[in-house]
Amino acid sequence: MTEVAAFAAWLGAAVLILSDGRRGLALGLALTTAAFTVLVWAGGEPVAAAALFLGGAVAAIRRLRMGPAGWAMMPAGSTPRLVLSIGGGLVALWIATTVMTGPGAQVRFAALAVLGMMGARLLAETRPAAILTALAALAMAVGLAAGIADTGPGPAPYLAAAAIALLVSVVHVAEPDGA
Repeated sequence: MTEVAAFAAWLGAAVLILSDGRRGLALGLALTTAAFTVLVWAGGEPVAAAALFLGGAVAAIRRLRMGPAGWAMMPAGSTPRLVLSIGGGLVALWIATTVMTGPGAQVRFAALAVLGMMGARLLAETRPAAILTALAALAMAVGLAAGIADTGPGPAPYLAAAAIALLVSVVHVAEPDGA
């Protein structure tokens, strides 16, 4: 089950990379949220999983109400984004399965894939809706990555990540003229 969740996290991040419209952004964030929730729940942190689910679900629902209308999947000029989506997933898979050793490769893959892809999206993006959505996914990925530690950080990083996703989803920035 966790392998499917790790793939869903990458797929959600890929949809976030390839989308400009509010429906596509909301779908990508919802996929990423569901995947992170399953991974955290499987790790034995039900409170943390519930917090991530709540924060990500509210952020995804809010995204449906703000931003450019429609799906806007793979708009013109999105070939570099497609290459990033595929390449980012392959690099994260390689690092998670060969360079790092020990259990939890699925969590490492999901965290690395989403962290890298959302970081790249933030650096290359100018539209507020996409930036805020990528920030919400990035915050949840940082929370997931904090849970990889052997020390067992408890629900605190997940609660902080969920709070950031919630707060970012409340921010309303007007789209620039001509958008």
